[in-house]
Amino acid sequence: MNDTKHYGFTTTILHNDRRKPIEQGSLHKPIHTSVTFGYGDARQLASVFQGKEPGFRYGRQGNPTVAALEDKVTKMEDGVATICFATGMGAIGALFQALLKAGDHIVSSSFLFGNTNSLWNTAAGQGVDVSFVDATDVANVEAALKPNTRFVFVETIANPRTQVADLARIGALCRERGVLFVVDNTMTTPYLFRPKNVGAGLVVNALTKSIAGHGIALGGALTDTGLFDWAAYPNIAPNFRKLAPGAQGMAQVRAKALRDFGASLGPEAAHHIAVGAETLALRMERTCANALALATMLEADERVAAVHYPGLASHPQHQIASELFRAPGSLFSFELREDIDCFDYLNRLKLGIPASNLGDTRTLVIPVAHTIFFEMGAERRASMGIAESLIRVSVGIEDTADLLDDFGGALNATA
Repeated sequence: MNDTKHYGFTTTILHNDRRKPIEQGSLHKPIHTSVTFGYGDARQLASVFQGKEPGFRYGRQGNPTVAALEDKVTKMEDGVATICFATGMGAIGALFQALLKAGDHIVSSSFLFGNTNSLWNTAAGQGVDVSFVDATDVANVEAALKPNTRFVFVETIANPRTQVADLARIGALCRERGVLFVVDNTMTTPYLFRPKNVGAGLVVNALTKSIAGHGIALGGALTDTGLFDWAAYPNIAPNFRKLAPGAQGMAQVRAKALRDFGASLGPEAAHHIAVGAETLALRMERTCANALALATMLEADERVAAVHYPGLASHPQHQIASELFRAPGSLFSFELREDIDCFDYLNRLKLGIPASNLGDTRTLVIPVAHTIFFEMGAERRASMGIAESLIRVSVGIEDTADLLDDFGGALNATA
């Protein structure tokens, strides 16, 4: 398939493997399980290791199946290169492992996935200065910048309280100051939003979530949008400075986070993710519609104290979400009235499954303060706006009427 025509999102992902030669006319890139790759000419092997020509060295640094997925994700994000990792946290960890040194400073949104919060605290314990700020206002980010700030990190929609970062203004600020802007796009996915459009230099996606979509494979990705000038980044090692400026950052990440640290994605998982990605747009259309219907129903119920979803007009960042995102995502959270026990409520759901993943085809629910955010303690949870009764809902593709009946019926039975 040598067609150079520009196709839509789903068509591009669906046929992407066939844009390059593919074994036996397969419609999917086959699963290559070999961890090593032989060459008939030893000089060619040396040339590949020296980066003079493309090729595969060792499974820890990539293989054809993973490379095909990386190309898919690059197309999704309209980027120039992608590196895949064993998990989404592996992708975020690569930022720490490959791009930071003791004495560096980063600015991060304080509204974060719990494990990302934990990682930045680990970085702080190893000599990296971390400033947590309310990123819903660019003024807070600007006030936190220092001469040694290496990057600004935000999530598009925060998990689980759904705060929306001031993405466009933060991107403009980072461009003005020459600071790398890193955006975690997991909650929106490349179908609902492309961080490149607000100036992000690097984009994180936890492939485990909506991109894979079926809860059967772990994976993460880091995509270079091509907007950041790596020649100006002070932490690039001398051996990578020999490369073209646009290739320096990702070459260092691949070497330090895959070759040295080993956070590599396996080919079987890459295949599952690539197949799941083909239906991303279709699933997001359904899950976002379900989320809006369910959040709207709960907000209207007097037994519900609060609903946090950017699709609702009551959300503080509803306008920003409406301007930037194709839809406001498939995740929301809500708080029950104080006299209703959240555990009793959750136990009465028939379709909502108590589980910790998100972006699945099935609707998943979890009491946040008692599980995924328990470790950080009550004081930190309060600073992030996480109530003790907060329930996170990752909405699936079930029939809308069935979900409304399930969540409403559980309220009736509990209250």
